[in-house]
Amino acid sequence: MPGVGEKTATRLVYWLLRAPEGTGREIADALIALENGVKECSVCCDLTPRDPCRICADPNRDPGAVCVVEQPQDVLAFERSGEFRGGYHVLHGAISPLDGVGPDDLRIRALLERLRGETVTEVILATDPDVEGDATALYIARLLKPIQVRVTRLAHGLSVGTEIEYVDALTLARALQNRREL
Repeated sequence: MPGVGEKTATRLVYWLLRAPEGTGREIADALIALENGVKECSVCCDLTPRDPCRICADPNRDPGAVCVVEQPQDVLAFERSGEFRGGYHVLHGAISPLDGVGPDDLRIRALLERLRGETVTEVILATDPDVEGDATALYIARLLKPIQVRVTRLAHGLSVGTEIEYVDALTLARALQNRREL
């Protein structure tokens, strides 16, 4: 599991071995329920227990703005900032030829289909400020050129190499306020 090193894994195994009988089964059942109970929102591709997700179903959100992010965790980061009241679109990754991830592996086609069917006036490209995130943002910006939509990118107040899910709310709010045209 990401973030779990050898020492932590060893502690978890010994904890499980000392835990009351049935604890392992409860954890396994919870993991199965998680896998079976979570799906992609048909609108924004975020992970959700219901379709459409609570954000896409909220009539008080601004339908004219769509914030494109790499991962579902990024949506949570933006929501914590309290600054953005539009919709989201989750790509589930970034273009990374070294890792074998190309545009067809992301939810870019779903974004384009969505933009054809909705009255979106601005697409905010909020990919991570790293090589893969920049490449993904530029690729999407190029695809959106023919569509009459304002395309912006988050301000680079975020540290280069930082993953959005770990940015504090104030920094993320300022980056969103100071976004620029691409």
